[in-house]
Amino acid sequence: MSDDNAVARLFYELGQLKRTPRTGWFYAGVGKSEVESVAEHSFRTAIVAYVLAALDGADPERTSILALFHDTQESRTSDIAYIGKQYLSRPDHEQVTADQTESLPDSVRDPIRGRVTEYETQNSREAVLARDADKLECLLQAREYQLHGQGEPSGWITSSIAELQTDLAKRLAETIVAMPANDWWRAVLEATDST
Repeated sequence: MSDDNAVARLFYELGQLKRTPRTGWFYAGVGKSEVESVAEHSFRTAIVAYVLAALDGADPERTSILALFHDTQESRTSDIAYIGKQYLSRPDHEQVTADQTESLPDSVRDPIRGRVTEYETQNSREAVLARDADKLECLLQAREYQLHGQGEPSGWITSSIAELQTDLAKRLAETIVAMPANDWWRAVLEATDST
């Protein structure tokens, strides 16, 4: 197989994440048409990771990349909700990534595998911040579902906050919980009206 074919196959495979729902939200009663995809979750997680790292003095680009690749394995395993993990073994993300990248050129394969290993082992400040970004994104999504009357995501709010590691993320979580989820656009309107 040519390198171009392997790269194109990876691109198509990761496109599956746009159609892979985050299944835990079903248990919270969020309607099927409203449930975010893994790709949607990963996008905002990468942005949150970048900002956390910049605020923390860590490497924003590296942290964002760690967050971007943190759920790519779900193109093969799907998203397994917390309740399902009580009965199923958690897939080895490093092994899934090794399988996903097996045919890629070394210059692509090795950095991807390295970033996934770093995230999974949590052996750097950037990895810890990337995981906190994952939890903050879940918290943000839960608050948005609350705003729109989608299910009862309060358990996700509690569990997301409980899993945060850094003081920065914990402080931001307090702000996120206290702020209405639609406050951002009101602030834009107020700023526009005052000019």
